[in-house]
Amino acid sequence: MQTRVRKTAHVLERLGLAMAGAASGLFVAALVGTSIAQFTSQAFLLLMMLGGAVGFYLGIDTPQRPFYTDGKSSDGHWDGKIDAPELLSAVGTFLAAGAAFASVCVIVLRHDPYLAWTWMIMVGWVVGITMQTVAGAIARRRQ
Repeated sequence: MQTRVRKTAHVLERLGLAMAGAASGLFVAALVGTSIAQFTSQAFLLLMMLGGAVGFYLGIDTPQRPFYTDGKSSDGHWDGKIDAPELLSAVGTFLAAGAAFASVCVIVLRHDPYLAWTWMIMVGWVVGITMQTVAGAIARRRQ
């Protein structure tokens, strides 16, 4: 019974993260679409929302690498290996959340940023969700 509750809670958590990612993607797409004429389509909005949903679903809360090597228990010391998915997830989440935060600030404060800033926000978002998606795929594949 407890296992079923834990699984349900985990699925709800993941769906909540996906919805937060989709909402973030919507804010970024709204900002970019109002500044760059080529990105004013509904397909672009949906693509950015879908990318955010997938990135946040897979990339946040990735399974960590075990703290033991060669079947032996770790003594608590760092073995010198970097957990690449964890690093990718952290940097990707930071970039994606930063881009979403910047988009919301620009929209709410009604600023008209230079075109270069808009491109930087979009590139930060795309790179961030790509890093999250790759991190989630790597972490789940190694289990």
